[in-house]
Amino acid sequence: MRRPSTHDAIVIGAGPAGTSAALALARRGWAVAIVEKSAFPRRKVCGEYISASNLALLDRLEIGDAWRAAAGPEIRRVGLFSGDTSIEAPMPGARSGSAARDGFGRALGRDILDTLLLDAVRSAGAEVFQPCRAVAVERDSDCQTVLIQATGEKSSDEATILRAPVIVAAHGSWEPGPLPSQLGKSSRPSDLLGFKAHFTGSSLRPDLMPLLTFPGGYGGMVLADHGRMSISCCIRRDMLTRLRGSLARERGGHVSAAEAVEHHIMATCRGVRDALAEARLDGPWLAAGPIRPGIRAGYEADIFRIGNAAGESHPIIAEGISMALQSGWLLVQELGAAASGQGEREAAGRRYEAAWRGLFSTRVLAAEAIARIALGPGGAALMEAVVRNLPQALTLGARLSGKTKPIPGLADGRVARGR
Repeated sequence: MRRPSTHDAIVIGAGPAGTSAALALARRGWAVAIVEKSAFPRRKVCGEYISASNLALLDRLEIGDAWRAAAGPEIRRVGLFSGDTSIEAPMPGARSGSAARDGFGRALGRDILDTLLLDAVRSAGAEVFQPCRAVAVERDSDCQTVLIQATGEKSSDEATILRAPVIVAAHGSWEPGPLPSQLGKSSRPSDLLGFKAHFTGSSLRPDLMPLLTFPGGYGGMVLADHGRMSISCCIRRDMLTRLRGSLARERGGHVSAAEAVEHHIMATCRGVRDALAEARLDGPWLAAGPIRPGIRAGYEADIFRIGNAAGESHPIIAEGISMALQSGWLLVQELGAAASGQGEREAAGRRYEAAWRGLFSTRVLAAEAIARIALGPGGAALMEAVVRNLPQALTLGARLSGKTKPIPGLADGRVARGR
């Protein structure tokens, strides 16, 4: 056992939520440790789109220019691909700060984005433990101890103890582990399972991000960095089981989940079929889940939850990365210098929960309503009918999902680029 290492905060998870919090804390002078179980770079099941409302935050975190240099084209159109229907409408533009100067959101692969953020965390002076997994958390007087072990090729029986008064849970919504916020996996027919792949050579319009609806699921497509087109989707477990069985009988052999998903979307969604007609798969399909949409407690016993650990929307609105980045920022604004006592930390936790709900609850509820329609009987046909007669509904939906909503503390436009 290595000698305990003491910090002001320990962040568990180095996705956009964890790194935004770690970076903001480190820039405020906190001694920060961040624990990440995977080696980077790595791809992730994710839609990869970041709305323009986040650009002021990326500037404040001092990675805005690097993100602009790497991300894909501006997304100026939102669309619907459903059955034989393809409809487009304007994407609402951001209205304040550097977001308004840049205009529209863009997409960047998680293999690039997460590495960019974590490199900035290192440069800010935080201590990075990677690849390492948190295996136990216990209270020790006014601090908490986190036992971590190396994973992958560096794995061994040797463990490291980290101590800090503040634990930030940024591990996602379903990863099993020792924290109360780690929900674990379950298996229900209605579970939504996530899939994602990159393609090159797609004919998708560079400025268009369509919503995809198909029987038993929904998804999205967007052109990201280096000409990669990212397609991500969710599908019900029971639908996937039926699809795999049917396709296996048709082909006379085993069919993977990814094969069944790709075949299903291509067969039922003409817009996808046309966009991928000449495209090539770039790397394997990835899978994750089940996803757990909903709002959860943001604070409990000096554990602060951010990203999907605090709550997540249905991916149908493409706001996952935005909510992750912004939740880390919100937490740091409420923590301030509150590491000194449990009473101050608890008050900060309650303020953070209120700020989280104020910024995100509307988009979580809007996403749930849209997903319920898309997944329900006849839902895809209903959405087609509405959008065909009122294309502006796509623009309104993008606005309701939070794509133009300014981030508290960053809405005045005073953030300078390149700081």
